[in-house]
Amino acid sequence: AGASKGNAGHFATEQVFPLADVSMLPKLPGMLMDPLGPFRIQPQYFFKALPWFMRFLFNMLPSRRAKNSRAIKTLNQGSIAAMQSLVKFCDCEDLLVMNGSLLVFEGTSIDEVQKEFLAYRDAGVEVQLFNGDQVRALEPSLTNNITHGLYFSQVGHTVDPYRLCQAFEKKFKALGGTLVTEEVLKVNTASTTSCIQLDMLSGNCVNTERLVIASGAWSKPLAKQLGYSVPLETERGYHLMMPQKSHLSRPVASYNRKFIITPMLDGTRLAGTVEFGGLKAPLIEARANCLFPHGKALLPGLFADATVEDGVRWMGFRPSMPDSLPVLGRSQKQSNVFFSFGHQHLGLTWSAITAKLLAQEVKGVRTDLDLSPYRIERFE
Repeated sequence: AGASKGNAGHFATEQVFPLADVSMLPKLPGMLMDPLGPFRIQPQYFFKALPWFMRFLFNMLPSRRAKNSRAIKTLNQGSIAAMQSLVKFCDCEDLLVMNGSLLVFEGTSIDEVQKEFLAYRDAGVEVQLFNGDQVRALEPSLTNNITHGLYFSQVGHTVDPYRLCQAFEKKFKALGGTLVTEEVLKVNTASTTSCIQLDMLSGNCVNTERLVIASGAWSKPLAKQLGYSVPLETERGYHLMMPQKSHLSRPVASYNRKFIITPMLDGTRLAGTVEFGGLKAPLIEARANCLFPHGKALLPGLFADATVEDGVRWMGFRPSMPDSLPVLGRSQKQSNVFFSFGHQHLGLTWSAITAKLLAQEVKGVRTDLDLSPYRIERFE
């Protein structure tokens, strides 16, 4: 409910580039000044987030960026197949749609569009460059202001990420699993036995032979108790869920507006903002509301008679690392402790593939991929 329930629902395997990109630096002031912009730092949180941003800047170095991009692509390559296998196993194949996605441009120069196209193509992404008419042939409800688009054919989306989570939960319980909702205060590995003890806020405790820390944006203090200092920062992502059902067949992202529209079972989801403000600050309605004029600009017919008050607002937490890579694998300090968190903007995309890899790691068999780029020890 705190992360996957409200995400954009996009299996974004085309996103092979780390977020740390030197080209974004001259654009940041404009983004921060724009009330409808995609990026915001709460003033009172600025200095707390500063150490993370310094690491983020370091990862803009060409050598670091190339290395991180290779590690992202490695995970992306098996992500869709792993998810297809998982939804089949969990009897929810109808929740995964493989219609590709669009990245659309409004008035962007053809040179800049070509540059984006070539960057994706040269990175090995299946992509086609369309003019505005070709974009509208795929999605007739889109505005005439769109002049170009990139069509990514080998990606997909879910029509309801929350139902997807519920399907996984149902299968988990059918296999004998138990879910306990508690707040963990302490992870105690000092036991003379091989068991790990979890002390709960309720006063209860749980003993386990193996422990996976997969707590998303809440993983940092748990990792610290286990002797690891990880540079995890929380990105607060918003959506505005509109009841109107679009005629879109696939997610549509805007290059200019930096947001995404995803068609879902219960309406149309507008998502994609980034806010740095930590885990405790409340939802800011204006951050969700600012998505509405962007949605109306791209789908003028759908939202012609709609108002922002029609929408339902949601905010969730993205656990982001400065190198755009997750933390994945066995602890070298405690052999029965494992990590899987920090999936940033690709949590849904990487969910099945990282689960598969971690299962192999827990079982002690050779993993399909080399996990060294993702291990928690890279920060030491």
